[in-house]
Amino acid sequence: MTTTTTYIAFLRAVNVAGRTVKMERLRALFGELGLGGVRSYIQSGNVFFTTDEPDRAALAGRIEQHLAEALGYPVPVMLRTVEEVEALLAAEPFAGIEVTPDIRLVVNFLSEPLPADFPVPYTSPKGDYEVIGADDGTAYVVVHLRDGRWNAPAKLFGRSYRGSATARFLHTTVKILAAARKS
Repeated sequence: MTTTTTYIAFLRAVNVAGRTVKMERLRALFGELGLGGVRSYIQSGNVFFTTDEPDRAALAGRIEQHLAEALGYPVPVMLRTVEEVEALLAAEPFAGIEVTPDIRLVVNFLSEPLPADFPVPYTSPKGDYEVIGADDGTAYVVVHLRDGRWNAPAKLFGRSYRGSATARFLHTTVKILAAARKS
């Protein structure tokens, strides 16, 4: 029996730093891979699709290769099922932390777990961000804006982290999940 899974692809490096791709083209690229029900949400690289492909790592690799060939630059892909995103939000990782004009709550989707030596919780030396929790595929970060801006460090999780990560605000993650549920 074949099981069809609905995935949310959280893409890194889409529509930032001059790497612009229209969502229509992005959806077409996913469709070229034979993925079903391809839809997108906002311009920051969130794609929903269905597949019966059982090997998530191989699927992510296939998508990354296709996007790199078509777009001319690497696009790391973090795949999560709708149920996985539901579970991470249901766990309320930011419970008790209030969003203010200077605080943002950020979900970082990871391609691999944080290094074993990365301390969680962790506060950056300048106090501009705190990693308050993590699991194998996600890190939960409280960002303290400085002059209304977030100066995200290139190596948020330290030099020993070899994986990829892509960040979404918590409120955006909630909206992404709601959009993914509409099939």
